[in-house]
Amino acid sequence: MKWQLQNLNSEQRQAGARAALSALLLAVSLLVAMPSLLKDSLLLVAYVLVGGEILAAAVKNLRHGRLFDENFLMAIATIGALLIGQFAEAVAVMLFYQIGEFFQDLAVANSKQSISALLKLRPDFANLVVGPDKINPVKPELVAVGDLIQVKPGEKVPLDGQVVAGESYLDTAALTGESQPVLVTVGEEILSGTVNQSGVLTLKVTKAYGESTVAKILQLVEAASEKKTKVENFITRFSRIYTPAVVGLAALVALVPPLALGADWGTWFYRALSVLVISCPCALVISVPLSYFSGIGAASKVGVLVKGSNYLDVLNQVQTMVFDKTGTLTKGRFTVSQLLPVHGSSADLLKLAALAEQASPHPIAKALVQAANVKGTAEAPEELVGRGIKATYQGQVLLVGNAKLMAEQAVQGFAPVQATVGTVVYVALASQYQGAIVVADTVKPDAKATLAGLKASGIGQTVMLTGDNQATAQAVAAELGVDEVHANLLPADKLTLVHRLQQRRRGKVAFVGDGLNDTPVLAGSDLGIAMGGLGSDAAIEAADLVLMHDNPSAILQVRHIAQKTRRIAQENIAFALLIKLAFLACAAFGVVNLWEAVFADVGVTLIAVLNALRLLVGVKQPAEDPTGPARPQPQTVNQELA
Repeated sequence: MKWQLQNLNSEQRQAGARAALSALLLAVSLLVAMPSLLKDSLLLVAYVLVGGEILAAAVKNLRHGRLFDENFLMAIATIGALLIGQFAEAVAVMLFYQIGEFFQDLAVANSKQSISALLKLRPDFANLVVGPDKINPVKPELVAVGDLIQVKPGEKVPLDGQVVAGESYLDTAALTGESQPVLVTVGEEILSGTVNQSGVLTLKVTKAYGESTVAKILQLVEAASEKKTKVENFITRFSRIYTPAVVGLAALVALVPPLALGADWGTWFYRALSVLVISCPCALVISVPLSYFSGIGAASKVGVLVKGSNYLDVLNQVQTMVFDKTGTLTKGRFTVSQLLPVHGSSADLLKLAALAEQASPHPIAKALVQAANVKGTAEAPEELVGRGIKATYQGQVLLVGNAKLMAEQAVQGFAPVQATVGTVVYVALASQYQGAIVVADTVKPDAKATLAGLKASGIGQTVMLTGDNQATAQAVAAELGVDEVHANLLPADKLTLVHRLQQRRRGKVAFVGDGLNDTPVLAGSDLGIAMGGLGSDAAIEAADLVLMHDNPSAILQVRHIAQKTRRIAQENIAFALLIKLAFLACAAFGVVNLWEAVFADVGVTLIAVLNALRLLVGVKQPAEDPTGPARPQPQTVNQELA
């Protein structure tokens, strides 16, 4: 991770400059021989430079009734040091505290930058087409729906729109993390935030800037850290109890030994100041929220937008992961899976089907045409609704369709294909059966490994929901190793099933959908994950996690990130409390002085911050083969939910 000072705001830079000047004055006062009055004056100036902001914050908090916080602790400890003549130590306490704050600010600024640098979404301008061959660069906010904009090579697409002229390759890495350029042509919808790589594109704007993909994602990132986790809320509550408790402890250290034992007031007052400095809960207050914010940044690096740090905790608690099948575990696009020729070759069979289906808009027809890659079309194609296509090829009748069409046309030699997963397309020429083609939705290449990895990470049960028929659902589930399958479902049935799974009380239930028609289930589950739903307004609104691409493996990656985030937060809590308790005991008995107390406080904070930032380096994936051994057949459930 690169630490870049330019990520700090002007106020933070000014604080850093004041701290640097204060450090210089402190060094001069300690290293250069000078009269005591001049030395004390330099130290007072240094103290005001580095501590004035903290003193002002302490006074402001007192006015609002917020007595016990880190500003109060630092103020009372350093003023006490000044009162007993320890000017240099008072400056050092403030200086080291501000150095710690500076590095914390730098860490937070850089972790925020890791998200914005990853997304690189915000467009600077849009080339508005105002006339023939006339372009006017304007702010994207000023472009209306229906306006034409031009995107030149190397420019970001500023607004969502439809291509009306030109073709080009788009770099979608900023949105999806995919490095492979995507070809877009006339008629295609493209999202803002992508980068035009080659040709000039003219777009008709389909969404105003405020409703565009760019704006919604930026709003999502800005709001990502607003929802606190239970751990973060615990730290906030803990600090309210912890701070007055240590102030009371410091008072006891200062008063009891002198009053009860006749000990030296100055010595025990000094020790009480050390207790106050050490007790400052900076490491807890800063590092735990930073751990979760870094987790959100790490999730962004694998193409997952997390709406709030609390959802990382929910993901840790998920025991049941429910997947919609089409578009989530499968590609949602038909491909030719089997060629079963009876006469001639497989290529001849596919060619006949493609020639008949060339003009059809049906998804299965498109799959056949794409697989055959032939030019031309059969003559006089006629669509027979619910049955297929009838056409003429080389003067002979060509039939391409289902079994019903073959039976109606009395095709000779026809025999239905049995026990095949997918849709079967039959082909006949001149009333002679030529063979069958099986077209099916294909499983995503990383789906099986993802499901096995989720089980290895602690997910107790995987469930697949689909509106497809039982045979297709069973085949896909068996291939992927899904524990439980529900087939022939209507959209409303999916929500009912998720609610039923929640009632089992076996941890949280997460639902993963394609973000198109799964909005009610995404909203109704304990954790909604929209897969490839970046272009769907409903998905962004309803889901808690939004995957910016179609790879299921990102779910496993963000699960690992969530687990590591919680582990690091717990490490920081335990480490900070143990070290502080040890140094508090040492300070109470005079084993450490005020300077060492400052080093303890700042040191613990910096170590905790650096530990939190390990998340941004990346999450190591398991080295072993995640597919694991063969799995048992899934339990199958039909559409009856009783």
